[in-house]
Amino acid sequence: MADPSDLLIDRTLVLLRHAKAVPPETRPDLPDLERPLADRGRADAGAAGRHLVAQGIEPDLVLCSPSKRTRETWKLVAEAGVTAKDVWYDKRIYNADTESLLDVIHEAPSEARTVVVVGHAPGIPWLADELALDGTSPERIELTQKYPTTGLAILHLTTHWADLAANEADLVEYVVPRA
Repeated sequence: MADPSDLLIDRTLVLLRHAKAVPPETRPDLPDLERPLADRGRADAGAAGRHLVAQGIEPDLVLCSPSKRTRETWKLVAEAGVTAKDVWYDKRIYNADTESLLDVIHEAPSEARTVVVVGHAPGIPWLADELALDGTSPERIELTQKYPTTGLAILHLTTHWADLAANEADLVEYVVPRA
């Protein structure tokens, strides 16, 4: 009999770029990690949450950068109705490249079916592009050209989190929710 942990399970990965933050030049007194969301960003984060609720996304785990703008983005997404079983704030997500983001995702518990990563550009867009199999869909082409704030990619995969690598996910949806 097969070991249950060896069975492939459908998994969902959501890659969410944080909502619009105040520009650094408007708050030169603040370190980049402490820049808060702008008014538009707060509204758009709520729109992203409502979109995820409409798609039936209920994360088992949220992996979030510790920056103020990503924490605020997640808080507003959650206030819009997205409930997560667990949230991990990981400093490796802040300004991470694709390899660093994958390292964090690889540590997700195997029983997690849906994981949301809330991070920054360019790492989040690069990772979405690297993971997605279909290079010709309009959504894939769009995400490789522009991945603005509150841009989110929903990917489907059947591999274990620890084994996730390039070209192992199907891009289900790429959208930029706005209030």
